[in-house]
Amino acid sequence: MGSIRIIALPGLPLFAPGDDLAGAIAEALGRADVMLANGDVLVAAQKIISKVEARAVRLADVAPSPAAQALAERTGKHPAVAQLVLDESQAIMRAKQGLVIARHRLGHVAANAGIDASNVADAGGETVLLWPVDPDASAQLLRRRLEARFGVKIAVVISDSLGRAWRMGTIGTAIGASGMATLMDRRGEVDLFGRELQATLVGRADELAAAASLVIGEAAEGTPVALIRGASYDRDETQGIGPTLRPLHEDMFT
Repeated sequence: MGSIRIIALPGLPLFAPGDDLAGAIAEALGRADVMLANGDVLVAAQKIISKVEARAVRLADVAPSPAAQALAERTGKHPAVAQLVLDESQAIMRAKQGLVIARHRLGHVAANAGIDASNVADAGGETVLLWPVDPDASAQLLRRRLEARFGVKIAVVISDSLGRAWRMGTIGTAIGASGMATLMDRRGEVDLFGRELQATLVGRADELAAAASLVIGEAAEGTPVALIRGASYDRDETQGIGPTLRPLHEDMFT
């Protein structure tokens, strides 16, 4: 892989439940004068997937439990947000004023279990957006529709901006994927001096999500989908994001 090209797709709508995401992306590709090719990777921001899949929740419609009330008092979060965090989580890892770190029901560790209100239009009240129910399935559906439309084989990554342990700042991270091996095992290969690699596992899907975030942006850019061309990855039509999640028995911090 000597070079890659990252293209932000222009003119995508804000998206609403039931919208034709694959169709909108196909139209955006046409506006950019780009045709999908074999090996391309399409990276889509989680928010547009969640919007199309009707994962927006009005806080006024949430009834906080006593546990949520206690979490809200501890953190200063809205009680309805605290309830949604609990609903979307396997466990609360850390909580303090202004911050909740949770292990999401899908296994990812994220602030507020991935719940966010940025770039969400309120419909008669304060509204937040949850992650897709199954981001791998969402990626697979989008991939299959685009492959059928363009007659190519591609990969699709669904990304969100997540923090990292012991680092400041968020980075684009894959929360769902289809069409690729998300983790590349390079153990057994040799380096420049013939030494065998013993522990090198490459998070290829995360690398692609981070690269795409350079053009997808975080605020008012309005470009939630990026096309990556020239990236190397192993084709896999069954693997999702699971291999990139560290098993609980290897967790050294809880």
